[in-house]
Amino acid sequence: MPRLSIDELEVMSPAQLRAAWREQFRRPAPEIGPALLRRGLSWHIQARVHGGLPTSTSKAIDRACSLLERTGSATSDRTISIKPGIRLVREWHGKTYHVLVLEEGFEHDGRRYESLSQIARAITGVHWSGPRFFGLRSRSLKGLAADG
Repeated sequence: MPRLSIDELEVMSPAQLRAAWREQFRRPAPEIGPALLRRGLSWHIQARVHGGLPTSTSKAIDRACSLLERTGSATSDRTISIKPGIRLVREWHGKTYHVLVLEEGFEHDGRRYESLSQIARAITGVHWSGPRFFGLRSRSLKGLAADG
């Protein structure tokens, strides 16, 4: 497969872009205009040189696609969008608790958890919405959205 350069894409006709797409992706080009074909091919060229998306981003895209197929929407009230490496802090009954966001799950007090709700239960002893417990969701804003 010949190596394309981004500069070459700029002078290609729509038919040439579609042929390049078929060659690069091994499937017909989507029904989009030449500008978007150039962008898609440019990304493909750059990904080949510099690497593609991080695994966490690919997984998030897969989850959004699955959700879109099931519900017709790619967003969910249950989706938490916080990046790995973020540290969440919550004070509860005079004690401060720290949670580290991992690539998959969370770490609190030296243990790994799948969800913030599990950590909130471990801290409080009762069921809590983990995102609400750690201040990632506002009860008043959620109420306004449901009532509006």
